Amino acid sequence: MDQTASPPDTVVLIHGLWMTPLSWEHWVTRYERRGLKVITPGYPGIEPGEAGVEALRRDPSPLAGLGVREVLDHLAGVVAALDTKPALIGHSFGGTFVQLLLGAGYGAVGVSIDGAPVKGIRALPVSEIRALFPVLHNPANKNRAVPITEKQFHHAFTNNMSEEESKAVYDRYAVPVSGRLLFQGGFANLAPHAATAYDFADRDRAPLLFISGGDDRILPPAVQHENYRKNEKHGGAIVAYRKFPGRSHYTCGEDGWEEVADFALDWAIEPAPLHIDPS
Repeated sequence: MDQTASPPDTVVLIHGLWMTPLSWEHWVTRYERRGLKVITPGYPGIEPGEAGVEALRRDPSPLAGLGVREVLDHLAGVVAALDTKPALIGHSFGGTFVQLLLGAGYGAVGVSIDGAPVKGIRALPVSEIRALFPVLHNPANKNRAVPITEKQFHHAFTNNMSEEESKAVYDRYAVPVSGRLLFQGGFANLAPHAATAYDFADRDRAPLLFISGGDDRILPPAVQHENYRKNEKHGGAIVAYRKFPGRSHYTCGEDGWEEVADFALDWAIEPAPLHIDPS
């Protein structure tokens, strides 16, 4: 980001898989109270609010076959239509889309929270394999919308919560996932022309912050940290990393989410190189 430019006055919040724009509802309120315009675009076929969640539970077919390129092109159109370049903040695969959008020249600054890996990231913790196995074990899921059970959700997303607390989150937010998105992300390193290809040596990219949760099972800190290190080593653009110990993949909603939200926005307003990795 041009250090002489004004800080972004708009934030685009990009949700991850198994979620919809509703998952950002508390962040929207918090950021709007700070005087920012906040936009929460859904992927193609995903509508906002509680109605959007219920629609996908009744009929998940809009998700079947939805791929990285379709989502990325849709999000790029949303960002390009804005009057000024916004701050992009994404969670999980939404963090991946933030990284890919910045690589394509969209956005003034980006924050990837518990982001899924782009092509070239090789960290593959056992916990990640276990969390994604219910989808990736069956090649037929590539063209399906695949649901997640309460038990799988508790293991992968909300492992810091009780079963009762996790069920409340599941009941409000969880929807099926596009199997194609997971297959494209999970097997990117085996694909010559992967949809998640990214140039780590891009010196013109806008500033990018990686945030990881220390207790994240689906995308543990090793994934974000390797991504950070590759950007730091090969690129010349501003890159930063912070790990929040004790936080699950549901770091944007579990107790203490406000600290994560404030840190992400404060850094986006004044981006600078940073590396915070508490033991």
